[in-house]
Amino acid sequence: MGRNTRKRRTPLATKAIAASAALALGGGGLIWANFYASAHESDSAQNYTKAAGTQVATISCPDIGQKLTNVPDQARADVDGELANLDGQITEAYQRLATTRDAQARDASFVQNSILQPLKERRAVIIDRIKLEITRVGGTSPAGLETLAACTGSSAGQTNAGGGQNTGGNTASPAPSASASAGGGQNGGGQQANNGGQAGNGPAAADFVDITTVQANVAAKPRRTGSASTGSFTTRCGVNANKNHNTDNVIVAPGVTNGAHHLHDYVGNQKVNAFSSNDTFLQGGTSCQNKNDLSAYYWPVVRVQDGTQDFDQNADGGGKEGNVGRIAVPSQAQIKYVGSPTSKVVAMPQFLRIITGDAKAFVNGTANANAHWSCTGFENKVQLTDKYPICPRGSQVVRSFAFQSCWDGTNIDSANHRTHVAFADAGGNCQNGFKAIPQLTMRLVYNVPRPSIQNGVVKNAYAVDGFPEQLHKPITDHDDFIAVTTGGLANKIASCVNRGQRC
Repeated sequence: MGRNTRKRRTPLATKAIAASAALALGGGGLIWANFYASAHESDSAQNYTKAAGTQVATISCPDIGQKLTNVPDQARADVDGELANLDGQITEAYQRLATTRDAQARDASFVQNSILQPLKERRAVIIDRIKLEITRVGGTSPAGLETLAACTGSSAGQTNAGGGQNTGGNTASPAPSASASAGGGQNGGGQQANNGGQAGNGPAAADFVDITTVQANVAAKPRRTGSASTGSFTTRCGVNANKNHNTDNVIVAPGVTNGAHHLHDYVGNQKVNAFSSNDTFLQGGTSCQNKNDLSAYYWPVVRVQDGTQDFDQNADGGGKEGNVGRIAVPSQAQIKYVGSPTSKVVAMPQFLRIITGDAKAFVNGTANANAHWSCTGFENKVQLTDKYPICPRGSQVVRSFAFQSCWDGTNIDSANHRTHVAFADAGGNCQNGFKAIPQLTMRLVYNVPRPSIQNGVVKNAYAVDGFPEQLHKPITDHDDFIAVTTGGLANKIASCVNRGQRC
């Protein structure tokens, strides 16, 4: 694939941006701004108090991309580009909401007239284009897409997190929320007026919990049958100490610069960006010790918000979009393929794409969320989905991922990047004719300063990079993978797992 030659047809979206990996795709978004006045603003407290009840703190937009489950191959490139435009519109609207608090306080209709209505009109144009791209190549666009143009405003306490529909047909691997035992809900429990964070868009104090106060919540693994594949294959690919970063996402937004809106760490394949192709991957080289492993493993970086900045403080996807602070390099990055508790596995197909988790789970709800946060010494007892752990001294923060382990047997990707793979059911079985493949698992360990909560404010916060409107919520964590192997490695991995070996 060469450089992007897809021209945006109107100036409505001059900056195309799409979701990452992780990802709930195209057009879903939550926009949240502190609607109280800053100290330097000149309006009286009375005026702000009067207007606060009518001001919009959040804007939730329906996720168009998850509705597009059957896009013809000939239309996918153009549709992906238009979904990127939808994300760009949401980000621009968020920035406008966050920088017009004076106007919002003076005029109760400002958000509706100056942000929501123009956003609806711009989204309608893009939705019409998407329908046209699908139908012009003989496809059928989903009914009712045009009804998804409007975005709704609500108070800061109203979000979709914790609800949402399962739009991809998958059920995330179990990781019970710690909200009940952590005290306070997803949205901050009374801290809504201050989104927190070094850039003012999170995380907030309510996003953290002392892990020693959370009750054990890790469920037992499914019982193994006689047909289980009990082996494992570990590949050692480093921790991205060479700082291979970019803000693209070639799975969701091919050909779109800054398609992820946030920075990724890359290990494995070293030539991954928005313009990479399957041929590029085969020539990309690898950071893995096994040189036949050219797979791309990439995830959003974790940053420590201690008042410092990093190299991208003035860049798109970095400081310009609220991703600020010092980038933390993992102390460990363990990548392992494991088997199925109920069957043998088949080899992963070449160039299989898998996204696990949802970069927009704070808006879309938990249907596709797959975040796992814990601390060393607690991983077998406590896994958190919507909280960052505060670990005891001597313990380190752990992010872990268990990817979808069932494949439809035919496709290496799907229009919404989800329906070609699935999680096994509670008993460990693949459903709907899907086949078990080696399950990719990843464990990232970070030695970050211990956060503390003082007067409702978090000090030394750490947070995963994300879309600016997602407020760096822990539930938005996600991970991306493209299978690329040579020398028969895919078959070797499957064989090792099926024979019960440790390779």
